[in-house]
Amino acid sequence: MFISWKSPLRAGRLATFGYFALNGFLMGMWVVHIPAVEHRAGIGHAVLGWLLLLLGAGAFAGMRIAGPLTDRFGARTVVPAGAALCSAALVLPALATNGWALGAALLVLGCGNGCLDVGMNAHAVQVERGYGRPVMSAFHATFSLGGVAAALAGARALDAGWGPASTLGAVALLGLVVAALTAPALLPAEPRRTDPVPAADRGRRRTHRRIRVLAALALMLMLCEGVANDWSVLQLRDVLGASPATAALAYGAFATAMTVGRLLTDRAAGRFGPVAILRYGASAAALGLTVAALSPWVAAALLGWTLFGAGLAGCIPQLFSAAGHADPDAAGANVSRVAGLGYLGMLAGPAVIGPLTRLMPLNLTFFLPVACCLAAALAAGVLRTARPAPAALAAETV
Repeated sequence: MFISWKSPLRAGRLATFGYFALNGFLMGMWVVHIPAVEHRAGIGHAVLGWLLLLLGAGAFAGMRIAGPLTDRFGARTVVPAGAALCSAALVLPALATNGWALGAALLVLGCGNGCLDVGMNAHAVQVERGYGRPVMSAFHATFSLGGVAAALAGARALDAGWGPASTLGAVALLGLVVAALTAPALLPAEPRRTDPVPAADRGRRRTHRRIRVLAALALMLMLCEGVANDWSVLQLRDVLGASPATAALAYGAFATAMTVGRLLTDRAAGRFGPVAILRYGASAAALGLTVAALSPWVAAALLGWTLFGAGLAGCIPQLFSAAGHADPDAAGANVSRVAGLGYLGMLAGPAVIGPLTRLMPLNLTFFLPVACCLAAALAAGVLRTARPAPAALAAETV
């Protein structure tokens, strides 16, 4: 099926790519400037660690707020609003001169990020429903590419001597412009269904049970992603004795494999189905992390982190997609539940591994995320459902 470039569905898909890239770019610019913001606020690493929890709390609150709002007013309203809030809030941490001000700024930034995250994922589900085939993973890959662009642009700005307030202020303005220009291309809200009440009630009960399972899987798999983000480099450096430059390749290998994998997952999901993507992807991730944890050789450990990233690549997009398709009338709320719990898992992963290192070597603590991956592989059948029929917009073909 070929869809005209001028069709609303095609425009909506391109707009979704734009918002995912913008979200990745905004949050990537924040990460690049964390040391400068920490110095300006006059705080230490320990205080910063606690304040970053406010970023997570704000994101979780934003997700829970944006879900019902998306179902009521449509992603076309919530996504630009979330993008505008996230963009405007980006400059706030750079203006903070003490810990209290930085904490408040991170809370607002997190809320904007959570609103944008849920809104754009709900819109991605709507686009996917229109196409009648998997397209979700490519959106998540675009988020990663936005983060890469932020790393390059942020490094260039720091090298040029730009202060965090100037850089983040310029990026905030750019984000507001992108949010405003891209908003008209978003798809209008879909009409709500009018099912008979008894059947709808039974369906909702089944859907709620399914969403709880999807949310639990998101928590486990994003916990695994959080472990890779914060502990992969330390594992190569402290356990295998690699140099700092070589150790940095561990996260690079993981992130690159995840990005490339997400660019390829949609085609594989269309051919083999989401159950296979989750089952074999999570199994491959478990194998990769086991190799990384047990290998005495740096090269093999890097190969393990690469396989870990490639295996995880398509798993989370399948969960978000399934949550959104479970009930079109509550797509936003369901995505917010799965994304919110998954986000908590990403925050919890590094926090759980730290205390475990007091009881066992760092590499052995990785068998907790290995167990999470294996559990997700065993529960992959929860994704087994009828593929959504293409929406009316998909009828516009060349």
